[in-house]
Order: sequence, then structure tokens, then C-alpha cells
Amino acid sequence: MKRIIPMAGILLAAWLVVNNPLSNTYVASLVDNRESITVSKESNLLETIESNAKKYRIDAVDAKIDPVWKAIPGINGLEVDIKASYNKMKKDGVFDEHKLVYKQLKPKVHLNDLSASPIYKGNPDKKMVSFLINVAWGNEYLPDILATLKKQNVKASFFLEGRWVQKNPELAKMIVEAGHEVGNHSYTHPDMSKISEAKIRQEIMKTNDVIEATTGKQVTWLAPPSGYFNDAVVRIAKEQKLGTLMWSVDTIDWQKPSRDVLLQRVMSKVHNGAMILMHPTESTSSSLDELITEIKQKDLEINTVTEMLSEERSMSDNE
Repeated sequence: MKRIIPMAGILLAAWLVVNNPLSNTYVASLVDNRESITVSKESNLLETIESNAKKYRIDAVDAKIDPVWKAIPGINGLEVDIKASYNKMKKDGVFDEHKLVYKQLKPKVHLNDLSASPIYKGNPDKKMVSFLINVAWGNEYLPDILATLKKQNVKASFFLEGRWVQKNPELAKMIVEAGHEVGNHSYTHPDMSKISEAKIRQEIMKTNDVIEATTGKQVTWLAPPSGYFNDAVVRIAKEQKLGTLMWSVDTIDWQKPSRDVLLQRVMSKVHNGAMILMHPTESTSSSLDELITEIKQKDLEINTVTEMLSEERSMSDNE
């Protein structure tokens, strides 16, 4: 026969389990132990991030004047943001260097702190390059160049001659409306190393004025025609709050090279911080799409001169 336990007995047993002080102590100890394990796990993760932070730190680099390359911009350092990194990892509770969050550290010496000096390239630790497109002619190739830049989602820096802007205001506006940077390429395209200081100042100021009046953009960079300059040009440009730009890679597209020659010419010399000189020519127009693709395949970002010379690190600098 089956033994039948009265309902009252079941209820009494349940009451004893719930109200027994020993039972409460046991349950409480289980909860406390679980909490201590969680706290210990979190503490260990935080300690691991803190102990590894120094290993992943990259010091900021100050701007400097190099004896060969002249003014070289600085670049921000990187430091692990411990709190943000912990918050990103705490769900899994496991240290993962790929989930580290960084904050950038400013250098002590900036490009603007340096004495007047030309700039040929960006910081070698920055995985970015820029196209410097000097415009005083070549209107027929500009639409295709702009279309290729749009297709590839690339921003460039166009240096405009003042006279050209006055004659072609719609093209100048088209460049700006496409999101590109515009700079000063003098007003009449002279050899700026052979004109008076008064004429240098006039060439710079007049071009600044016409670009701003036409496009609404203030200019911050000067690209002297044919790369001719002297100390007076650089000094006067700095007085007008303009940096003077040269280049480190030249397409020499005005010589009408074939597409293969132009590509080889650039890709054999391209480097971190490269400033790549070009013009609106048939050679550049026909090779630009492939050129951009090949540069991107080297894990180099392409952006304006201002972005490339800034101290901000690019997306891939800490990879």
C-alpha cells in the first residue's frame, strides 16, 4: 500500500525549510559567495586593463623643422581609456585588446608654433596621403576628376589661381560644393621667388579675397606656382595665416604621361604623409580611379591637406 502523507505534514515541512535559521544562513552564504565571485571577476578585469595600459601607450610626437623636409607636423599620442575599455569588456568579463578604447594625447609643439617654413609632407606615423590639385587651366577635365573623387568617396585639396576663379566661378563653386578643400595658387601665376614683397603680398591677398567672395571659403594654405618660393614668400604667407605647401610625390602629369607611367611614378614613391601633386590633365583624369584604388590597397587613407597635416590620428594609425 502507498503511504499517504497528510497535507498538514507537507505544509509544516515547507514552513521549516523557509523559516529555519540554518536554512537562511545557507542561502545567504550562497548569494554572498556568488557576489564575491562577480566582484572578484570585475576587479581582475579592471586590474588587467590597468596593468596592460602602459604597454599600449603611444607617446605624442611634437612638430619639428627637419633639415631636409622642413616643417613636419606633430601627431597625437594614444593612451588607453581604462573606464571606457572596462565598460566595453565587462559583459564578457574577459580582457580583449581589440576592445581597448583609446584617447588621444596632444603634442607639446604644434605646427603653428614653428618658425615660417614650407611643408613637403605629413607626419610619417600617419597613414594618410593628400592630393594637391593645382588649377589654372584644364577646365575640360575637372568634371571627370570630380566624378571619380565622388565615386571613390575621396576629398582632395584644389589650389586655385585667382584669375581662374574670376573667369570660372561656377567651377570653383562646384569644387567646394562637392566637399573639397580650396587653397591659394597665387593670382597671376608668377615666379614668386622673383617678385617684390609688396607683389607677393598682393598675389596672396587678392587670391584669398576672390576665393572667399566666390565660394564663401577662407583659405589656409598657399601652393606657390611651380613650387617657386623664397623665405619672403613663406614669411608673408604665415603673416596672412597661410601655410606654404610643396609636395613629396609628383605625377608630372603636365608632361602627358601614359596611365601606366603615372601610376608607376606615384605608387613607387607613395608613403605615409605623402602630398601628391597633380593638375586637371587628361593623364590624371584617366588614371585617377585606378590610382585611388591602389593607394587604398596600401591601407592609406586619402583626405584633404588640412586633415592630413592635423595632429589627429587616422582610423588605422593604431592598428
